[in-house]
Amino acid sequence: GLMLAVVLAAGRGKRLHPLTDRRSKGMLPVVGKPMIERVLDMAAQGGADRFVVVVHPEDGALMEHLGRCSGEDRLRWAYQARRWGMAHALECAVPLIREDGGAEFLLASCDNLYPDGHVAALVHGRREADLDATLTLLRVRPEQIPTLAVVALQGDRVTDLVEKPRPEEAPSDWGVPALYALSTRVLDYLPQVPVSVRGERDFPDALRLLIAAGGRVGGVPVPWRLTLTNPADLLALNRHILRRDPTRVTVPVGLPADVEVLPPVDIEAGVSLGSGCRIGPEVYLEAGAGIGAGAVVRRAVVLQDGRVPAGTVVADGVVG
Repeated sequence: GLMLAVVLAAGRGKRLHPLTDRRSKGMLPVVGKPMIERVLDMAAQGGADRFVVVVHPEDGALMEHLGRCSGEDRLRWAYQARRWGMAHALECAVPLIREDGGAEFLLASCDNLYPDGHVAALVHGRREADLDATLTLLRVRPEQIPTLAVVALQGDRVTDLVEKPRPEEAPSDWGVPALYALSTRVLDYLPQVPVSVRGERDFPDALRLLIAAGGRVGGVPVPWRLTLTNPADLLALNRHILRRDPTRVTVPVGLPADVEVLPPVDIEAGVSLGSGCRIGPEVYLEAGAGIGAGAVVRRAVVLQDGRVPAGTVVADGVVG
């Protein structure tokens, strides 16, 4: 059956500064589509047919874009004015989840992409074993452990979650990135989630309360995920999408004849290209970018206000 997906998109993206000075993290482009749109597409492929997006009330650009591309009938907004953590973000959506009337929903952050089929596997895993929650599990290196929640496992059952532990105190090397298939039972525990030392209310605490009350929680391992926390991640996401179609060459009409293009490349209309420049492989140029004469751009992203001066080389970076 089809289901509701709740996508959390109210974050600011401080570590993406200055790329997020004029737009939110969810609106940064991944080969022509804002990141949030790629997350909604991923959820839809996994079986979601309606969406609640939790936004900051001032993010007009995100609301306008998604309203245009997804049709208002399938999409509703919840507002998180203060960034008090993921449990609080989900709480902002609870009235709309209850109104939807389903017994289950997907919960995703707007800044992670996973392999094809993973969302469907999460949903199937929860339904099949009649669990209250199924978590995405990702093997993490010791230095990553303090950045996320880590699970304790017994067989394929999750028996505990520890938020941001020190590596030596972690119960396993399975981290929990923010993508879950959930029964609405988890919503009952949100009001009891405490405020952390960072002033946030962490969603894994709701899952711990659910487990303590006899809730059944499982996990589905995933071999990789691509996250968007810093500019290097934005480059990795764009390269990943470009590589899926290695012969892709998307260029505007009226390209100067002496511009050399090496696929895969995506150049939007409204990019200014100087004569004799060389673009590619693995390059995305957003409308409004400017590439000077004779410049060389490879494995790179140039955003709307980015300029590559004539005769220079840009490789393995983001210009914004």
